[in-house]
Amino acid sequence: MSLSHFDKDGQAHMVDVSDKDVTDRIAVAEGRVVMLPETLDYVLKGTAKKGDVLGIARIAGIMAAKKTSDLIPLCHPLPITKVTLDLEPDEALPGVRIRATVKTSGQTGVEMEALTAVSAAALTVYDMLKAVEKSMQIEGIRVVLKDGGKSGKYEAEGSAT
Repeated sequence: MSLSHFDKDGQAHMVDVSDKDVTDRIAVAEGRVVMLPETLDYVLKGTAKKGDVLGIARIAGIMAAKKTSDLIPLCHPLPITKVTLDLEPDEALPGVRIRATVKTSGQTGVEMEALTAVSAAALTVYDMLKAVEKSMQIEGIRVVLKDGGKSGKYEAEGSAT
């Protein structure tokens, strides 16, 4: 197997998808922000100094998915048809679990858009809460589902998709 973003001479290039069929595609990514229980209380009670942590992080993730090709050099700009961000406070973690679902009908997948959405949402959670805890950790960002296109379906082991 070869890396698709390099030509025969090893030079980086944008993959030519012009011969690929347009198909419905979906990608789901997940991640989490781990924090102290006291920090999570700010989220649960809605008392964070900067406002609604989860609502703002959700919007940040949606915006990031739409801008992925501006951030990741060799990504194609895609006509995204749906982006959802689920941010769930989890007292057992403690922290916030983040899940992004991105859909399109196109010639290439939306895995990078889903990963970018989760990343931006996690960074926004950190930004919103850093005044009370700088030791938060962003963890486990990964693709848990990808479907559509020639390569078919991928589902990560242990994912709850």
